[in-house]
Amino acid sequence: MKTPICDFVREYVSSDSLRMHMPGHKGVDILGVEQLDITEIEGADVLYSAKGIIEQSQRNASRIFGTASTLYSTEGSSLCIRAMLYLVCRYARELDREPCVLAARNVHKSFMYAAGVLNIDVDWIYPEQKKNSLLSCVIDAGELDLRLSKMSEPPIALYITSPDYLGYTADVKAIAKVCHKYGVLLMVDNAHGAYLKFLNDDRHPISLGADICCDSAHKTLPALTGAAYLHISERAPSFFAENAAAAMSVFASTSPSYLILQSLDLLNKYLSDTYFENLSHFLEKLGRLKLELAEKGFLLAGDEPMKICIMPKSYGYTGVELAEYLSGRGIVCEFSDKDHLVMMPTPECDDEALERIKTAFFSLERREAVEESAPIPTAAQKILPIGEAMLSPSVELEVSECEGRVLADAQISCPPAIPIIVCGERIDSAAIDCFKYYGIKRCKVIKE
Repeated sequence: MKTPICDFVREYVSSDSLRMHMPGHKGVDILGVEQLDITEIEGADVLYSAKGIIEQSQRNASRIFGTASTLYSTEGSSLCIRAMLYLVCRYARELDREPCVLAARNVHKSFMYAAGVLNIDVDWIYPEQKKNSLLSCVIDAGELDLRLSKMSEPPIALYITSPDYLGYTADVKAIAKVCHKYGVLLMVDNAHGAYLKFLNDDRHPISLGADICCDSAHKTLPALTGAAYLHISERAPSFFAENAAAAMSVFASTSPSYLILQSLDLLNKYLSDTYFENLSHFLEKLGRLKLELAEKGFLLAGDEPMKICIMPKSYGYTGVELAEYLSGRGIVCEFSDKDHLVMMPTPECDDEALERIKTAFFSLERREAVEESAPIPTAAQKILPIGEAMLSPSVELEVSECEGRVLADAQISCPPAIPIIVCGERIDSAAIDCFKYYGIKRCKVIKE
């Protein structure tokens, strides 16, 4: 497969042209990549108005993922999430409907803030199973069918996160079938699952029936940080493919990183050449490692094949303690809290890397189980729309002083960037228990 963006940049570098354009480094090495770092000069095309090499590269990606349209993001899936909601909002207006979205509660904060800015009414789905943490919200297709059947007017779209941060995946195929039965679009935050397209059994959301989704290429594929995709399905209304680039441009920087664009361009070649085979071989090895960890007594969460999520309390540790232990052995994990430890290996990890992980876990002394369990937030009472709460005068208080107050802004760390409660909701005792459990000491609440 051709790499038009990379080819153009290499040709430009070899021309030894005097760079009287941005960026300011002029191709002079400081980090060592400056020669390849250009801007939207003549011939380099313009992201979101692409008619040249970027358009060619995006078409390559579209063929690989089997979409009607695939657009690049150099600002991660966060940009794509904002664009998805903007498209759904505009589409609702085209149909003379109010933009109401049904959403699983474990959304990324990008969704919450975008919904606020766009004045989208969100109807939340909360996790039914108490074993789920606030990081997960697995939706049952039958329960979704029942809920939609009882609504006087269905939402314009359903929004889910799959895979989630702990590695749980939704039954996207069944959920899509239910959504389309009621004329509801399905949006999927697939930031952690770009690689699902390349499994022996293709499990990518677009392949399973989603209308629109985002992938973070940099999370599970060998791309630079910030590389992501916005995918539009061939089944989606033509409005989405026709307006996707405009939607991205509303929120995107006008100075996209050409290093990230080259990364996405070159990734097309890798994905179309050897990645499928590399992934298959790697997942066999990783599957054996996960089985050995389970046999050793470690409790694993999730069903996603390329993520290791340990629930270490039964082994006598919190996730934070386990992360510190692994860090002392030179293994830096993706995320940890009291209940979980998340590692994200990829085929770029060799056999030695997997052996180091196994040795570290097998060298850990088992202790008495930690009995403390995570509090689960209740369905919060909505007092104000998200956007109105975000823009309201606020004051920051100690968490212990916030019961009964209305949240103005959510203090959310990233990772995992999932709100305990949403802007505009009333803070109850269950929310305060969660704030304290996760180490949040202060909250911004609306002034009274």
